[in-house]
Amino acid sequence: FAAEIAATVQSECFLNLESPIERVCGYDTPFPHVFEPFYIPDQWKCLEGIKKLVNY
Repeated sequence: FAAEIAATVQSECFLNLESPIERVCGYDTPFPHVFEPFYIPDQWKCLEGIKKLVNY
């Protein structure tokens, strides 16, 4: 779902973007449910994505 939103924003607002679109999401690999907290994005992973875009 996030890929579709990013693609729409990219196609509609490309000339107005000041940095590339950053997706903060889980890894695209199968994983055991025991390790779910390590794979699903949390507030720290979101913060790292924001820092990366601010420093672009």
